[in-house]
Amino acid sequence: MEEFRKKKGFLCDMDGVIYHGNRLLPGVKEFVDWLYKEEKEFLFITNSSMKSPKELQQKLERMGLDVDESHYYTSAQATAQFISSQKPNCSAYVIGDPGLFLALSEEGITNNSINPDYVIVGETNNYNYENICQAVHHVLNGAKLIGTNADLTTPVENGLIPACRAWISPIEMATGKQAYFVGKPNPLMMRTGLKMLGVHSHEAAIIGDRMDTDIIAGIETGVDTCMVLSGVTTEKRMQEYPFRPRLVLNGVGDIVLRN
Repeated sequence: MEEFRKKKGFLCDMDGVIYHGNRLLPGVKEFVDWLYKEEKEFLFITNSSMKSPKELQQKLERMGLDVDESHYYTSAQATAQFISSQKPNCSAYVIGDPGLFLALSEEGITNNSINPDYVIVGETNNYNYENICQAVHHVLNGAKLIGTNADLTTPVENGLIPACRAWISPIEMATGKQAYFVGKPNPLMMRTGLKMLGVHSHEAAIIGDRMDTDIIAGIETGVDTCMVLSGVTTEKRMQEYPFRPRLVLNGVGDIVLRN
């Protein structure tokens, strides 16, 4: 634990680590206070593409946490930056929420429902059959299929709901094309996060609640790993994987309170 606390930078997942839905998890305020007090570099790095950094900042503010907008990095931003680097000033047919549309617009990627270069899928409450048909049509006509993240589910206050990989699966099945997923555990997002923190991988740690995104991302990027049991993963479920996090805690509050 002492070795973990000495890290200069922290990459921290949000859903299941900081909050469930609109409920702040126990120990989070103490943890954030500790980050500021110890002058740690930190970034809330989320696979959710639904909200912009400003919206996430306002969401935490409503829960009683004041964390500057610069401390957030989303899969929507990572996806927009990746696509812009691949094909500047391209166009896309997008299934997603405002956070994804905003990130794409900021990178100069325009909406196109006629002949897009890409079909991009993120989480949204407006997913429907017409979206699927449009996306399938564009992919069969040559558009590249991109997913903001590979999560099958995401935690909410009363359980789990489908996430990006579940939404994109019908498009993959209908077209025979495999999507490229940009969010965790893709090293692209992790390396950008480390660059934003200004720290090397050996000086950083990731805190998450999922083995298949957060922990494997940390292992493959060479950062220290901490699993918290406040989200979707139980100790029993952890045994199903051939890799393990270095630390397992009940929640982020243990980082401050536990010896």
